Amino acid sequence: MSAFLDFGSDAVLLAGLTGDNWRLKDYVARGGYESLKKILSERIAPEQILAEIKLSVLRGRGGAGFPTGMKWGFMPRGAPEKYVICNADEGEPGTFKDRDILRFNPHAVIEGMVIAAYVMGCARGYNYIHGEIWEVYERCEEAVDEARAAGFIGSRILGSDFSFELFNHHGFGAYICGEETALLESIEGKKGQSRYKPPFPANVGLYGKPTTVNNVETFACVPLIVKNGGQWFLELGRPNAGGTKIFSVSGDVERPGNYELRMGAPFAKLLEMAGGVRDGRKLKAVIPGGSSSPVVPGAVMMETDLDYDSIAKAGSMMGSGAVIVMDETRCMVRCLARLSEFYHDESCGQCTPCREGTGWLSRMMHRIEHGEGRPGDIEALDRIAHDIMGRTICAMGDAAAMPVRSFIKHFRDEFEYHIEHRRCQVADYV
Repeated sequence: MSAFLDFGSDAVLLAGLTGDNWRLKDYVARGGYESLKKILSERIAPEQILAEIKLSVLRGRGGAGFPTGMKWGFMPRGAPEKYVICNADEGEPGTFKDRDILRFNPHAVIEGMVIAAYVMGCARGYNYIHGEIWEVYERCEEAVDEARAAGFIGSRILGSDFSFELFNHHGFGAYICGEETALLESIEGKKGQSRYKPPFPANVGLYGKPTTVNNVETFACVPLIVKNGGQWFLELGRPNAGGTKIFSVSGDVERPGNYELRMGAPFAKLLEMAGGVRDGRKLKAVIPGGSSSPVVPGAVMMETDLDYDSIAKAGSMMGSGAVIVMDETRCMVRCLARLSEFYHDESCGQCTPCREGTGWLSRMMHRIEHGEGRPGDIEALDRIAHDIMGRTICAMGDAAAMPVRSFIKHFRDEFEYHIEHRRCQVADYV
């Protein structure tokens, strides 16, 4: 389902990948590690590289969309011990791009991390890999071994004065560890729960030292920016977000998978690349940024471009780029009940609004879905979701609440029908 697909001029990260050419020799044949070699051989100043990253307007590809160059710039220059970490804890329902980058192009991520470490002055890094993709962890271990043997990581890289050691760290499948501070707690051997911010990781991160965490796809873009320049990357996308973006398309489409498009491409083009809505049915709704982002009616989404500002204008967010497509046969009550169950199950339990609120949401949705809804349930769901948002340490409370409020907003009639008739409205139309 999640195999890489190469779509010509739009493909940058995916270009030339076939699934069996992931090793070091294949990456080098595609021009891999040339950016790192150039930096070290020409002794390019970290500030110069950072300027190109800022010019590129590379925004974090993990969900928040924070400008990468700005984030790197937060790292204190004089600190003696600093860390760079790759967040490969891909647990958002609907998202499966990062595991394929690591499966098919792991050396791009490694090179990106080494360059990031050079820019920020880090001597050690970790790649935190989601616990339920063990085979990807094993492949990353092989890739790191290859890179170390070739002198791309380790002591005095390529004969320079720069040293950097990289380790893969296997998580245990907890959704909460996708939040960067919970990830740091997990690496330290503690229970994966989010930290209060401030202080932010750039000041007090892993083991209390300055730390920068970026997403897999973000790091994979870095060698290309160094090679081709920040302006080149910017012009691939939009002024507010440079480059291309990999979208994980799932749900009711003919060809689910990962697709790479220029930032700002129309959603209609992505849907066409995925073969359109399955069996020629009508598009009903789209979740454009992973299960935690608000749902958007199909008609609105068909007029929306795939960039941060356009999706925000449509009432949702880019998130991780996980596009979940739902056709006319989907019951919105059942879909939300399943999402609410997931967030209740994955709540770490640290914050009362999330711990208790997600349970209320899940139980109420279960009742409505099974014909036991009561008058006032819709208002109660919306009120509980409202009271969760903005009242938790991390964003997971918001992640659980935003789908509830958006499903009710756009498909309230289905919820009302379920409660009044104690059965699904969709069955009357299909």
